[in-house]
Amino acid sequence: MALRLVFFGLVVLPFTLLGLPIQFVIVRTGLPGWQFLPSIFFKLLAFTLGLRVALAGQPLAKGPVLVVANHIGWLDIIAVASKVPVSFVAKSDVARWPLIGTLARMHKTVFVDRARRTDTRRTAAEMSARIAQGVPVLLFAEGTSGIGTHVLPFRSALVGAAPKDGASIQPLAIAYTKISGLPLSRSERRQIAWIGDMGITDNLAAILGSGPKDVVLAFGAPIPATIDRKLVAKRAQTTVRRMLNALNRADPLPRDGEVV
Repeated sequence: MALRLVFFGLVVLPFTLLGLPIQFVIVRTGLPGWQFLPSIFFKLLAFTLGLRVALAGQPLAKGPVLVVANHIGWLDIIAVASKVPVSFVAKSDVARWPLIGTLARMHKTVFVDRARRTDTRRTAAEMSARIAQGVPVLLFAEGTSGIGTHVLPFRSALVGAAPKDGASIQPLAIAYTKISGLPLSRSERRQIAWIGDMGITDNLAAILGSGPKDVVLAFGAPIPATIDRKLVAKRAQTTVRRMLNALNRADPLPRDGEVV
């Protein structure tokens, strides 16, 4: 843990302090290349936290896309953003968190107030506009986080945010498979997952205190956005569940590519 904290203080923190004003200007003025600095930041952060991220399958590189994924904890964001340039959909509370809220806005995060049903329409419109601009958006479709052994039902309301004219929905399974090179036990999953009323300080201490963590991002076959949103949510949920189960059992993925 000590070496990771030293790396954070000597490398990650200075990079953040220097890069944040530059990123602010890029985002506010609409300059291209807004993903460049965040990509470096998340790679450094993933290294600090001991994440070893592998890709399986092929993330869509062209065209408008909404990625729908399972959710285990805030480490998911770091793992995904260190490999794939996406904007996230996050609960509105995150926007008010000191520093974290600022970093989220600089990463073009779309915020949703889940306590207000009327906010769903506004959020969907913002997601749709972002996707239409060619910015991939990632939605944690369960609406909450789990321990990583199963997939909760995907909520369909925001899945319908993908534009119907040419957009795709791509399922993504996020699986934490090993700690220090050994298969992850159920009890060790609580060192990674953010469950219930767990405080971020306790969760961060558990993550920093654990060894290197292997995480696989498995991308499934895209689904056309023209299909009914409830059917899309069901199909994506089934795909993510099958891939997650395979990764947790160390079985071959079901026709969704190999780890690269």
